[in-house]
Amino acid sequence: MCEAVAPLLEAAPSAWVRQQFVAQLALGQQMLGALCGFGTVHCSLGLHRDDVGGGGQSLLSLFTITWQDTPAAPRAATAARAVTAPDGHRRVAYLELPCGPATVSETLRPPVTGSPLPRLPLLQVHAHLPHPDCKRLAVLTVSSTAAARRAEYRAVLEGIADTVRFTDPLGAVS
Repeated sequence: MCEAVAPLLEAAPSAWVRQQFVAQLALGQQMLGALCGFGTVHCSLGLHRDDVGGGGQSLLSLFTITWQDTPAAPRAATAARAVTAPDGHRRVAYLELPCGPATVSETLRPPVTGSPLPRLPLLQVHAHLPHPDCKRLAVLTVSSTAAARRAEYRAVLEGIADTVRFTDPLGAVS
């Protein structure tokens, strides 16, 4: 981590800017620690231009992969059960992917009062992929405040889910 961040710190115009950067980085580490506490094993931040809307504004997204333990059940039942929770899943679709049955859904969370985050609703597109051991569920999620781009984020997530395989490339089932 120190090697990766060193060039950024050296490029900072002043000691104050370096301190601010380190403080923000520490906050980011705390947030990632909280995600790990919920079973998140991967997190990627996306910053890209909105080339659909014509305005060219920047869009921010977060992609996570989280493992959830589930009661043993057939994989199709686990996929279906994942979207029946009272979390407000909408636009639910059942898919047959190369890795097996899956459900894709969307949630729209209202802004949190008193939060330092932007006061915009948070779109979350989820793909629920039951593991072949029938005891775990991989949840892939793309989150963004650009709710108007829901169809594009959903297409991206479905494309990612289509690449998932529950096999070890060296031969052992994981």
